[in-house]
Parts: sequence; structure tokens; C-alpha cells
Amino acid sequence: MSGGDHKAGRKLPIGIQTFRELREEGHYYADKTPHIERLIAEGKHYFLSRPRRFGKSLLLDTIKELFEGAGELFRGLHIHDRRDWERRHPVLRLSFGGGDFSSRERLELAALARLDDLERLHNVAPGACTCSSSS
Repeated sequence: MSGGDHKAGRKLPIGIQTFRELREEGHYYADKTPHIERLIAEGKHYFLSRPRRFGKSLLLDTIKELFEGAGELFRGLHIHDRRDWERRHPVLRLSFGGGDFSSRERLELAALARLDDLERLHNVAPGACTCSSSS
């Protein structure tokens, strides 16, 4: 939902965690793209520390759609006319929402397994990227 857009029949986005579903199904949406634009322009690393159910997943999914060039989803929002939608960037999303991360070793194994999965998904030759683990 942008600015003064108060169309009847819009649904509350209860349980919606993808930006695409939210926009395509006409749910209410408070335009966060001015903040996203500022994050991209001014920052380098961010740590999102918010309580559960505060929209972190939806925010990250919105950023993913933006970097993947899904301009049609951003029509009517602040950022739509301020971005070159032909310019796309690959997005790798690592979720640590579930699993046993009770030790550093378990965390490293889980991260490497997820990176291996992404290599296969994106047809990247194993070992094409080198990552070093600092102790």
C-alpha cells in the first residue's frame, strides 16, 4: 500500500512472509522502500535484531526481490521510479531458523552444507569459490 491508497477489499497480510505474495494478492503494505533505499546507499553490514514476528523475513524478501529486479512488484512504491530494474544481482539467502547450532563446529558445518546446496542449485562448480575459516 502506498501513500493514500485505501482501496476497499485489501487483506491484512497475516502470515505472509514473501513480498511477491503480499503484492500479487493485494494485501495492505506499509511502504518500507525509502528505508531500504537508504540501507543500500549508506550501509555495508547490518544486524537485524528484532523480536519474533516483527517482519524481518518480509523485509529480507523485499530486498531480495529488489536486487533480483522484480520491478513489477514495486509499482506504486517509493523506489519504483528510482531504480534501474534491468540491473540485477544474485541473492544468496542463508536461513538459520532451524537446526542445532549449539557449538561453533555445528554452526560451521550447517553453514558449509547450506553453501554446498546453493552451489548445486546455481550450478557453481564445487571449489570455484574459496572460503577460509578463521579460528
